Amino acid sequence: MAQLVTLGETMAAFAPDRMGPLRYVSNYGIRIAGAESNTAIGAAKLGVQAAWVSRLGADEFGQYIRNQIRAEGVDCTGVTFDPAHRTGVMFKQTGSGETSVFYYRENSAASHMAPQDLDETVFRDCRILHLSGITPVLSDSCAETVQAAIRLAKSHGAKLSFDPNIRKKLWKDRDYTPMLRQLTKDAEIVLMGLDEAETLFGTRDVSALCAELFATGCAEVIALKDGGNGAWIADRRQCIRLEPQPCHCIDPIGAGDGFNAGVLAGLLQGRTLEQAGRMGAVCGALATEVPGDVEGYPDAARMEAILNGTKTIYR
Repeated sequence: MAQLVTLGETMAAFAPDRMGPLRYVSNYGIRIAGAESNTAIGAAKLGVQAAWVSRLGADEFGQYIRNQIRAEGVDCTGVTFDPAHRTGVMFKQTGSGETSVFYYRENSAASHMAPQDLDETVFRDCRILHLSGITPVLSDSCAETVQAAIRLAKSHGAKLSFDPNIRKKLWKDRDYTPMLRQLTKDAEIVLMGLDEAETLFGTRDVSALCAELFATGCAEVIALKDGGNGAWIADRRQCIRLEPQPCHCIDPIGAGDGFNAGVLAGLLQGRTLEQAGRMGAVCGALATEVPGDVEGYPDAARMEAILNGTKTIYR
């Protein structure tokens, strides 16, 4: 059974075959997109037993998403299909080195996730439950499901991993800062961007953030991400700077989820703190070198070759 369990929405993602405004695009390719399933896939590629829990529409997009994630080696037995609500959809727009995303996810099946969707057998061997700040802001029932999943995972001795992954487009007229701040403090493993840290804690200072989270939260490991500027990973004894990995960036979406996957895989495999951090940095860099969220994530053999210096990230 799964060592790593993730929970959240995954959508059908349509990527255009050309750059520029979508009004000029005629052809699209379909992929999957979801922070938590991205992390599950990234970890599974590195040899971790991973599971993804969600609710999908009982439609063709729902079947497509479940099949794609399951094909990557992720346990999807915790996925339910909802005949009353559709699977969420998103469109990517690319141009001038930037990627914009347009969501069509309101009232999606995933936004109706409820505590009764959770299958305890999925959590039985769970060592880490990974969540993001996207899921609890989708709806009140999703927020309740997140709390129920945390209780269930902790009842089986699992630790909580949390990435705030702030998406203010989803907040509408509500302020979810207190909720996400508390979830960050409740997590034993914090995986957070510095921009998100500034929103939740009012600072981008790495030392100050680590001091506050170690003193006032449950944190045992903290990883702070700063995109192309690199990252930091810390426990209560040390804080290690992770230099940015050289890469040819094509599409940055999915890099943060890849970083999370590498770090969590490293921790689950008993690696040192620095090794886990390097695994995160490598996964994040490779994610940017291809279109799509998960297509660039490395398998275990490629990761070992890069860590050992026998291969480079450049493809």
